Amino acid sequence: MSGVSSAPRVEIWGVPGIPEIRHGDDLAALIVKSLAAQGDSFEPGDIVAISSKVASKALGLVTAAGDKEAVVASETVAVVAERTAGGHVTRIVRAAAGPVMAAAGVDASNTGADEGVLLLLPHNPDEVCRVLHEALVSASGVATLGVILTDTAGRPWRGGQTDFALGSWGVHVYDDHRGGVDADGRPLAVTVRAVVDELAAAADLVKGKVDGVPVAIIRGRAAWVEATPTGVGAESVVRAGTADWFALGSQEAVRSALGVPPGTDVAASVGIRPVGSDSVAAQVDRAVGVALQGVNGPAGISGVAGAELGVDIGVGIDVGSDRIDVTGDNPVSVGVDRGAAGRGSLGRGRPSSAPRRTRPRPHLPEPVTTHGLTHAQPRDSAASAGQMGPRRHPSPVTGALVTGQLQEPLHAIAVAGIRLE
Repeated sequence: MSGVSSAPRVEIWGVPGIPEIRHGDDLAALIVKSLAAQGDSFEPGDIVAISSKVASKALGLVTAAGDKEAVVASETVAVVAERTAGGHVTRIVRAAAGPVMAAAGVDASNTGADEGVLLLLPHNPDEVCRVLHEALVSASGVATLGVILTDTAGRPWRGGQTDFALGSWGVHVYDDHRGGVDADGRPLAVTVRAVVDELAAAADLVKGKVDGVPVAIIRGRAAWVEATPTGVGAESVVRAGTADWFALGSQEAVRSALGVPPGTDVAASVGIRPVGSDSVAAQVDRAVGVALQGVNGPAGISGVAGAELGVDIGVGIDVGSDRIDVTGDNPVSVGVDRGAAGRGSLGRGRPSSAPRRTRPRPHLPEPVTTHGLTHAQPRDSAASAGQMGPRRHPSPVTGALVTGQLQEPLHAIAVAGIRLE
């Protein structure tokens, strides 16, 4: 919609007194009853924001918490990104409910008196809102209402979480300013406000996560409520297909292109990046493991598995501050060189077809350990003008000695173009 004038005041308040919801409860009737107990009632144009958890409880979307990872997998359409944390794998996924969110929205918090259970999100949130809308209209006698089902999620470029519209009915989803002008009279060609998400986030200011208030009323934006619901709900806000520019995380996109998609056994076997800090050895191991996926070593053993069994595949990795050299008599034959034909050099800012730089391997002084990194003591200034002393790190995946000038912060590019970070 467009052209909505500013209201003089917008009111948002929580509806206390709603009891613990159980499977089969008439949620709409309980909302109207609790509102009346506060001496209030609906007015035409009101918007009702309802936390998804109470809707899930009323619908019986509860399961045992025995194997949360399996439950999350069953509620997942596609894995976008994954990280390890505390011995578990956390995945950002496209949920069966529609949005991209952590753990498909499966949650063990605010489950009520039931212990050891998980709440699931409805797979068609807009339909849930349609049913609630009809029930609220019937119970209140007010025909013009909007309904928003809210949930909580993080955002890829900002910390923390905020509420958003999981589903909606009877509410204009967008405020489209395209074709209009700004306050200075300049044409607007891009701005489309997702007002349904703004309303959901505003409602959470009075609902919260720990106050036991799952419903809020928004009054003062009647122009955003549809007199006759169009059927266009919050599902339309979810970017999918060609409209989704961020279908995979940055590392997951590279790994997927090399045959290691997230959420698979092969991704787990190669290793998954942790949420926090990581050792250089582990970073190099994962990069090499990705590069060697599907490569057969001696006796038909795959590159990564063969390395773990101590099979010498005849390949070494030389990590430099701005490049990585793949060394060996014929690294191309084991598939390590993912670039054009050459001597196995992968560099940044230099075509892969460029001749490989030959670097004599210097004699390394006795190594010392600082900050968890094993590296050589600095060479004399005359021999190392403008350079750091070489650092070396044994890689258990390849069995090779990884050497190079690893500057801080570490910006070396790993095998197959995966950043070590």
